[in-house]
Amino acid sequence: MAVMTYEGSPIDPSKPSIARVYDYLLGGKDNYAVDREIGDVFKRDLPGSVAIAFANRTALTRAVGEIVKTTGIRQFVDLGSGLPTADNVHQVAQRHAPEARVVYVDIDPQVLVHGRALLEKDGRTRVVAVDVRNPEGIRTHPDTLDLIDFTRPVAVIFSAILHHVNDDEDPAGIVRYWRDHVPSGSYFFISHFRSGNNPETREAEKVLQQTFGRGRWRTDEEIASLLDGLEILDPGIVPAPLWRPDQTETPWNNSGERQLTVWEHLIAAALARKP
Repeated sequence: MAVMTYEGSPIDPSKPSIARVYDYLLGGKDNYAVDREIGDVFKRDLPGSVAIAFANRTALTRAVGEIVKTTGIRQFVDLGSGLPTADNVHQVAQRHAPEARVVYVDIDPQVLVHGRALLEKDGRTRVVAVDVRNPEGIRTHPDTLDLIDFTRPVAVIFSAILHHVNDDEDPAGIVRYWRDHVPSGSYFFISHFRSGNNPETREAEKVLQQTFGRGRWRTDEEIASLLDGLEILDPGIVPAPLWRPDQTETPWNNSGERQLTVWEHLIAAALARKP
């Protein structure tokens, strides 16, 4: 998850960061008391909501593995990548294809510091500090062009980022830009807060809006509209735990169906292809 700040902004431990709150919910240590205070609202007042973060992360891991193993794509642009954690995109991709290249995009100051430290010795990765709402600046950034060949198919990752782009900031236009500037055969992974039209959705959305001024739950139809012009692949837009799940995960019922909590229904995932 990315926080909307500007490159060069100092790390401010007195103000919560979306990336650091997410890190805290995932059990990370790159967060401050102010981030834990927000995270604890979810843990205390919205019990079970932490499952959203884990469901999102595991779906991303499965998607990157699928892309590398089945499409031949070896280059990724990860938009709003957030703080490094276990199984980052480059680690998953390079596990299957050591030559895979990844550009991470974020502008949270702490993400930049930690990301660049982690990737310092990896010549097949870059961290680009450009706002996700400026896709032209990302695509034409020298570090992006040094690593990504836009004449060949690319995997564009929108993992838990577009729900932090408000409607008046044109999230569909961001996806459309990338759709129009990558070749046929490129893939798009999206995960997004999924509106459940229930008290849990309304309360979680209120917490994010009050804290960060952003955090938009969207319906399956609204999420599908973000992928206009792309072919949404099976199983479609589904709760993240149901997106091509690992059959070793639990719990499953006797009919072989995954039993989801109300919270796990509130994060959707989809994979799409540019025809």
